[in-house]
Amino acid sequence: MRFEAASHLWGLILVLGLGFGALWLGSAHGDLAAAEEFLATTTTLIVATGIVNMWQYEAHEVAASFRRVEERFPGRFLLGVGAGHPEVIQQYGKPYDTLARYVDILLGDGVPAGSLVLAALGPKVLRLAAERTAGAHPYLVTPDYTGQARKILGPGPLLAPEQKVLVSLDPGQARAIGRSRVEQPYLGLANYTANLRRLGWTDADLSGGGSDALIDALVAHGSAAQVAARLTEHLSAGADHVSIQLLTPPGAGPDEGYRELAGALGLS
Repeated sequence: MRFEAASHLWGLILVLGLGFGALWLGSAHGDLAAAEEFLATTTTLIVATGIVNMWQYEAHEVAASFRRVEERFPGRFLLGVGAGHPEVIQQYGKPYDTLARYVDILLGDGVPAGSLVLAALGPKVLRLAAERTAGAHPYLVTPDYTGQARKILGPGPLLAPEQKVLVSLDPGQARAIGRSRVEQPYLGLANYTANLRRLGWTDADLSGGGSDALIDALVAHGSAAQVAARLTEHLSAGADHVSIQLLTPPGAGPDEGYRELAGALGLS
C-alpha cells in the first residue's frame, strides 16, 4: 500500500485491519519523521520510503535518522533512496556517480545493506541496487518491466515495483482518472519516458496524455479481481512484493477500493 503524502494516519487502522502488511511513503524527508510516526502508531506494520531524494538530504543526516528509527523499531523500516529527476533538481548532474557515493556513505555510516533499497529504473541503477543494497523499488512500471528487471537483478535481490490501480467497471472513467495522474508529471519527466521507450512504447503512445494502451498498462483498472490479476502478473514476472497505489474518483475515499482489493487478494 502506497501513500503519496505522510499525513494519512487515518488509514493505518484500515491497512492493518485488511491485512496489508507494508506502507510505502511516496517521498520522505531526511529526518524520517513521518516514517517514525507511522511506526510508533502500530506494532507490526513495515514502513518503507519510496524515495528519500539524495540531492535534497545529506547522506550522513539520513544515516543518523535511520539509526534512530531502527533503534526504536528494529527490523520494521526499509530505507528507499534515489536520484529524483533533472527537471526538478537544479544541481542534477552525474546522477549515477552521485548515487553510488551516497550509498557508500549510508553503508559506511551503519545503514545495513539489507535495510536499503534504490528507486531504480535503468539497468545501471538496477545493477547497483543488486550489488550494494537489498534491491530495487521501480515506479511507474508494467509486469513486462518487472520481468526484465528481475533478469538484471538476478534471483536474490528484492524487487518491489509500484503499480497504480483503480477499481472501476467504467473504462472511460478509469482512463480519464489514470491519464490525469500519469500525464502530469510523469510523461514530462525524462527518466520515466526513457524507461517507457525501452519497453517499446512509442512517441505516439507518450503524446497527448498517453495512449489508451499506455494508460491501461500503467493503471490497472476493472473489477477488484481484474486488478488483483494484474498485481499477480508482477509476482509471476519476478516481483517479491508489489506497492499498490490506489487511485479514486474525485470526492471518493480509498476505503472501499482497498476493502475490495483485500478480498480479491485473499488478505485477512
